[in-house]
Amino acid sequence: MSLLDPCPCGSGRAYPACCGALHVGARPAETPEELMRSRYSAFARRDAEYLLRTWHPRTRPKTVDFEDGLVWTGLEIVEAAGDEVEFVAVYETALGLGALSERSRFERRGGRWAYVDGDVKG
Repeated sequence: MSLLDPCPCGSGRAYPACCGALHVGARPAETPEELMRSRYSAFARRDAEYLLRTWHPRTRPKTVDFEDGLVWTGLEIVEAAGDEVEFVAVYETALGLGALSERSRFERRGGRWAYVDGDVKG
């Protein structure tokens, strides 16, 4: 994956000008939706450090494990309201295409947004 490739979050911007800036700590996410998009991109790029850093300490796991052979291929934001974001993330495995649908909850902590948890749908 080249730094000039479009950002995995689907914004159409180049990765460094989009989620890449958040991943390297150049700036924090301004909204729960922006954090959601950056976390999706971190899953797509297998950036466990960023995922753990943006997870609320109350619900954060000790590690993030990535499934071998799973490739994230698309993100659709269904709704972003208040401190919740509903999304559908599409992935591909050797068995075919799949999708994860979740309503995620976020909380401001120390002036920054953090992922708390989510309800997986269907």
